[in-house]
Amino acid sequence: MKRRIFLTAAAAAVLSACTKKPPKAVEVLPSPAMQLLPARYGAITDEPFPVPAVPQGIVPPELWRQEVPNPYPDQPAGTVIVDPDQAFLHLVQQDGTALRYGVGVGAAGFAWNGDSVMQYKRKWPRWTPPDEMVARRPDLEPYSIANGGMDGGPGNPLGSRALYLFQNGVDTLYRIHGGCEPQYLGQAVSSGCIRMLDQDAIDLFERVPGGSKIVVLPSLWKEGARGIF
Repeated sequence: MKRRIFLTAAAAAVLSACTKKPPKAVEVLPSPAMQLLPARYGAITDEPFPVPAVPQGIVPPELWRQEVPNPYPDQPAGTVIVDPDQAFLHLVQQDGTALRYGVGVGAAGFAWNGDSVMQYKRKWPRWTPPDEMVARRPDLEPYSIANGGMDGGPGNPLGSRALYLFQNGVDTLYRIHGGCEPQYLGQAVSSGCIRMLDQDAIDLFERVPGGSKIVVLPSLWKEGARGIF
């Protein structure tokens, strides 16, 4: 399966719905046989905040954004399907194809599943950790709901874009957002949200209008069918 392994130390890693581990000091130089990242993963300089280029050699090719045959022909064009076990997000297109994005999920990524609606979306969104999270992490108090949250920009766990998922008119507190550090793409290192590279989050944001259908598939791992995902 994919290279994401549900670590037994997940309790330490999944501190919040959208928080991330500190970045690793990773330096990987491309070898002659290494596939170089497409230009779409280069630095973005025309945003309110700079988006750095994705380093070479960190993200495997199967997690790059790419057009693939649509694996969900029963879903109408424009539907987004998230498969937490496979670390893929598919956007169904009109012509029998889908855009596939690699994502990162959290230990709670399989705790919620079902059909939802992307009620709204935000560029460089504010992040407001819920009170329960602040109780576990007093260091987040400056960004609590009462204090107005964290401004968008570098260091904000939601990254460059966020899509907000509602079910039956109620906020699921489930987000699809940017800010995923490349070394964690395809892994389960946080709790709750679906995380994307900022370059991919920006691309998806432009393609998905408000009111779009979002399907989050159940995790087979949760049902005991898989020990890794």
